[in-house]
Amino acid sequence: MVKEQYREAAVGKTIGSISFGLFSADQIQQLSTVQCVTKTLYSQDAARTPVPYGVLDKKLGISGKDKVCDTCGKTLVDCVGHYGYIDLELPVFHIGYFRSTIVILQQICKNCSRILLNDEDRTTYIKALRRPGLTSLQRKTLHKKIIMKCKKVTTCFYCNDRNGNVKKLGMMKILHEKYKTTRKVDDGIITDFKNSFNEAIVYNKELDGITSKMNLVLNPLKVFHIFQNITDEDCYLLGMVPASGRPEDLIITRVPVPPACIRPSVISELQAGSNEDDLTMKLTEMIFLNDVIRKHRSTGAKVQIIMEDWDFLQLQCALYINGEMSGIPMNMQPKKATRGFVQRLNGKQGRFRGNLSGKRVDFSGRTVISPDPNLRIDQVAVPIHVAKVLTFPEPVNKFNIKLMKELVKNGADIHPGANFVISKNTGIKRYLKYGNRALVANELRYGDIVERHLMDNDVVLFNRQPSLHRLSIMAHYATVRPHRTFRFNECVCTPYNADFDGDEMNLHLPQTEEAKAEALTLMGTKSNLITPRN
Repeated sequence: MVKEQYREAAVGKTIGSISFGLFSADQIQQLSTVQCVTKTLYSQDAARTPVPYGVLDKKLGISGKDKVCDTCGKTLVDCVGHYGYIDLELPVFHIGYFRSTIVILQQICKNCSRILLNDEDRTTYIKALRRPGLTSLQRKTLHKKIIMKCKKVTTCFYCNDRNGNVKKLGMMKILHEKYKTTRKVDDGIITDFKNSFNEAIVYNKELDGITSKMNLVLNPLKVFHIFQNITDEDCYLLGMVPASGRPEDLIITRVPVPPACIRPSVISELQAGSNEDDLTMKLTEMIFLNDVIRKHRSTGAKVQIIMEDWDFLQLQCALYINGEMSGIPMNMQPKKATRGFVQRLNGKQGRFRGNLSGKRVDFSGRTVISPDPNLRIDQVAVPIHVAKVLTFPEPVNKFNIKLMKELVKNGADIHPGANFVISKNTGIKRYLKYGNRALVANELRYGDIVERHLMDNDVVLFNRQPSLHRLSIMAHYATVRPHRTFRFNECVCTPYNADFDGDEMNLHLPQTEEAKAEALTLMGTKSNLITPRN
């Protein structure tokens, strides 16, 4: 079908601004259709139907062609998928926000959750941050000053509790050096802390040397409670907007389960069963560890065992986001490398560079380029072989029906000809290489679409990679010529940065009249004689 022109229904609205924020646990639940609680993927029946409330529940959408989604009742083509969620027994750090978590902890009191600024400094910085017309660079500089000021404070101005240095320790752990002193003169808090071990040291002499090196490990649960108590006003000083996300949202308490269609199950023909996506396997491991922690907590297992389970849950949540995480202890190393969300997005084969910026397209050709000084600067010579393959969907009307009949009679092998005819009434597409073309030509009606060969004076887009500036892709008029190279006037070499020592270039044929007009007006060679650099 020829593309219908899109007409905007509600006009006159413009986007004022876009803001990015954090998903809170409540928002994840509102977005979801089902809570995933079972680690089993399929039931034991012959049809291998997904288990309800598992991570392949049909309510999350489907990955097979012959199934129907339980939430919207649509097939794979129309169903966009639906989210689920997993509630974690114990909160864990988010590997993507781990650095931000440490920076926030360096700025606040670990006892009362107030920012480590006195009233005077606090008022000054709030006024500075609320100043209208503040640029992002100025805001960044202000936050850096706040961080530096807070790091120097050792005693909270509000609760008089001691605050030491906060830093990363090992794999996803945060250390608070609360009782470490750098000054020769010791303050009372540290002395009291050391004295509290006097009785224990009597029975265990080994403790004597350890007390001077004792530090606090801030686990995710402790950090979550500290962050919950931060006031909205302090959030602004920490560089956060409470409406878009509060500090406690940096800690994972609820994991969103993505739709099944972005982690499809691959049915294996060689062996029984199916190969599951890495994300699916990570989600099942999270549910399994959740069950283990719940069981150990309810049966009163040793704290050490629960802490080990918690570390494994932390690791699985981190690998779910970033599969190439470093610093994993030897006893916790995964058996095989997995692809997390970061690997899906980053790099040359990732979503942005591989699928969006560098996607494959139809109606394009590529070959070697040659010079032709006899062509105009807005022309490109296209080989006849390419012209027979690239087609344009031309609707039949009273002005072109005679020409269209001739093209249909010529068929796919003779240029100018046509490759397909699409009937307006039935939508049936007929290939014109074989069959009675004269009969098809006589049956042409207004509204039918003829996919005709590229012809002289068609508008085409011409591109040379690397496309480093906007003039690397421009619109030309095609002129069909023999031989096997694209040819154009040497005057146009400069914007393409082309030379004729074996360079190849790409040619794209726009598929609608609007696209042709737009290409010619905005991207035509004559519209771009003055470079953006000039």
